[in-house]
Amino acid sequence: MRIDPELAATLAAVADEGTLDAASRALRITPSAVSQRVKTLEQQLGRILLVRTKPVRLTEAGESVVRLARQIALLEQDALTGLGVDDGIPTSRPVIPLAVNADSMATWFLPPLARLAERHGIDFDLHRDDQNFTARLLESGDVMAAVTSESAPVAGCSVSPLGVLEYRAAAAPGYAQRWFPGGVTADALAVAPFVDLDRRDTLQHEWLRTQGVSPEGIPRHYVPASHDYARAVELGLGWGMVPAVQEAAGLVHLGAPALRVQLYWQQWNLRSALLDTIAAEIAAEARAVLQP
Repeated sequence: MRIDPELAATLAAVADEGTLDAASRALRITPSAVSQRVKTLEQQLGRILLVRTKPVRLTEAGESVVRLARQIALLEQDALTGLGVDDGIPTSRPVIPLAVNADSMATWFLPPLARLAERHGIDFDLHRDDQNFTARLLESGDVMAAVTSESAPVAGCSVSPLGVLEYRAAAAPGYAQRWFPGGVTADALAVAPFVDLDRRDTLQHEWLRTQGVSPEGIPRHYVPASHDYARAVELGLGWGMVPAVQEAAGLVHLGAPALRVQLYWQQWNLRSALLDTIAAEIAAEARAVLQP
């Protein structure tokens, strides 16, 4: 049994666009043709590949097919580049889906992508998630590579260290004067509001535990964007764990320890010149910005 690349690419387009109608516009075919291609592939494989909700959801079998489709597209792009037949063709721009944590995106990840896009005509499709969860997007086939805190390689992927993103507990001076007039004590921390990026963010919780304080029941604000998070701390909305590379002048450090998050680059284990070029550019930027 073989998987028809065109049918697999159609399934990937549906997964990317979210609906069959949107995929039909992207592929420039009718919605009924998209539906028929997906149905044909499901019949050939004897598996349900797509749950037709809005947006659509891939089954585990569908994730495997989409991962194959993306790998084929990447290798095809490498071959076209090697043959020199894609120069100047606007429709040939490769789309590279990557996963990255919010703090990396806000502090160091975008400059190398800008350089790569200019030099190689790449379109990037960025997926943002917590560094503890970005590897899951590799497993599902949603992305080709990811910045992650996981050192164990995802099946079918290679892994290499990028560096350390260091976080320090910090607050605005006015906030510190109001909530910690007698110093940063356990009693004061138990009632002082803090800022979480989202409900997956555990950095503040980890730091509180180092101070002998349970995070349960403490007032908190959710600010789900890295730049806005740092701005919220700067404005005195609450204290928070701010990346050292993002820390504004004048913030008050609440004390040790700093929390160090080791970041890794995981990518599909394919012999792809384009993917390796992206990895090299990102690794160079990480060496310049992150701590070893």
